[in-house]
Formats: sequence, structure tokens, C-alpha cells
Amino acid sequence: MSGSVNKVILVGNLGADPEIRRIANGNPVANLRIATSESWRDKATGERKDRTEWHSVVIFNENLAALAEQYLKKGAKVYVEGAQQTRKWQDPRTGSDRYTTEVVLQRYRGLLQILSSPSDDDQSGTRSGNRPSSQSGRQSGSRSYAEQSAATGQSFYPDDDDFHRRNFDDQMSDEIPF
Repeated sequence: MSGSVNKVILVGNLGADPEIRRIANGNPVANLRIATSESWRDKATGERKDRTEWHSVVIFNENLAALAEQYLKKGAKVYVEGAQQTRKWQDPRTGSDRYTTEVVLQRYRGLLQILSSPSDDDQSGTRSGNRPSSQSGRQSGSRSYAEQSAATGQSFYPDDDDFHRRNFDDQMSDEIPF
């Protein structure tokens, strides 16, 4: 079916430390349990109500699994992008078919961003010096300039006022097809 999208975005807190296991070829796979919450006021009683939803996240990307293993702990706030998948398995005790729905970050698709750790005093997303702020399945372990800048508090753009004009002029030469 063309024109369909399977993309899940979650911002929540880890309910437990990541569970890391190795598949047959030795690559790590990380399993996360992420809690998302919503709250509202009951119109009838004026009472505040809360609901927490738990999500299973499976990371098959080696770099992201290593990042999760090294830096994530219970309580950390994370941003995750992946695809929803339902898999079928058999219960070994009863032999009956069971189904599990998970958010999956495949080898080259998916995103994991650490927003805060449980040890951060203020939960505003402040990053400690050596901890990577994010890692994408589309990257090969190196952090982009934007990520490095965000982690160090620097501006994303260079301070040079002529930076954009020079780069634009250099690229305009013969690259326009019309």
C-alpha cells in the first residue's frame, strides 16, 4: 500500500534500566520500558486524573543499543522514534499463540535522544558534559555539528556573519537545473 506511514514518537521516562541481550551474530539488542503519562481534570468532580501508558521499545541498532546500555538508567527521560510492530509467539507453558506490540528501532531507522537522566537536578533537558545528547540510526556513531553544539551549549550556526552568504554563493554556480 503506497502512501502509508508507520512512525511512532514517544517522549517518556524509563521504568527500568535497559535490558541488553545479544543475538546470534553477537550484536546487542536493547529492550526499554517507557512510560508516558497524561493528566486531566474530571469535569464532573473537578478532580485531577492521571493515566500512564507503558510502551515496549526494542532497539536493533548497534550504536543506539550501546548508547542505551551505557547512558540510560531507570527514570531517564527519552525521545524515541521508531515503527510499531506486532509479533506472534507461543507461550511455552500453554502452547497458545500470544501477540506483543512493540516500538522497534531498526538498524538504519529510528532515533533515540536522551532528554535528561535521573541524576539531573533540573529536568529541563540540561546535558552533562560527556554524555551524548542524541544518536540516530542514520548516523554511524559520530555526532553531527548540531548535536555537538547542543551538548556544549554553543550556537548551531557559526559566528561568521558571511557564512551563509559565502556557502550560498559557492553552491549557486552551476547546480541549478533551470
